[in-house]
Amino acid sequence: MKTTVGEIISYLHSIAPNEYQESYDNSGLIVGNMFEQVKGVIISLDCTEEVIQEAIDKGANMVISHHPIVFRGLKRFTGSDYVERTIMLAIKNNINIFAIHTNLDNMRLSGVNTKICERLKLTNTQILAPKDENGQIGAGMIGELPSPMESKEFLSFLKNNMELNIIKYTKPLQKKVHKIAVCGGSGSFLLKSAIAYNADVFITSDFKYHEYFDANNLIMIADIGHYESERFTIDLLYDLISNKFSTFAAHNTKINTNPIKYF
Repeated sequence: MKTTVGEIISYLHSIAPNEYQESYDNSGLIVGNMFEQVKGVIISLDCTEEVIQEAIDKGANMVISHHPIVFRGLKRFTGSDYVERTIMLAIKNNINIFAIHTNLDNMRLSGVNTKICERLKLTNTQILAPKDENGQIGAGMIGELPSPMESKEFLSFLKNNMELNIIKYTKPLQKKVHKIAVCGGSGSFLLKSAIAYNADVFITSDFKYHEYFDANNLIMIADIGHYESERFTIDLLYDLISNKFSTFAAHNTKINTNPIKYF
């Protein structure tokens, strides 16, 4: 029995339909052939040259990443930057590249933010900024801790459960925190929604300096880093794929693709 690239894509799109990606996004099959038999899959947050080489070394012919390697049109393939080099290496070695980005972000069930909520043991979860009448599709999520915590206790809990080295945060509230809003990736656009829902903490990444002031002593912002906020999406995709297909081996990448280093 064989599994094709198209069959994997069809399954993943049954969970996170491509129509729910944001207008700026480029999710979907970026390089490859829908009818090609899948020999192995590498799952990663980003698709880089190192990840493509990892697929080659493992005999895998498909990379499934959260972030698309291509966001805009390419006019030349001269190897002048990492995007061109990654695409050229994939084509040369018949590696299929598929991305499932903001459509996966926007899912209430089996979505990026669902995974964060699970790791933080949040209950009574719901979409923070719903885009449908049923509240099953939209940006961010909000839920409650099993029991309230002091702010510093929560920061320690967050650091441990999300396996973080560092957290940037604003002034803690003068009360225990209970209601937590989350958004994997760049989520500053949801700060007003988190405040409107009376969240005590908003966990996301990529806040600019002056945007931290917008917490306005109404909420504590916890900026944990883009890669760090989405790293467990790899586990989410691995579980979905390995529980559905048995005709090929799926591997979580061993490559840390985070371009940001800490000293």
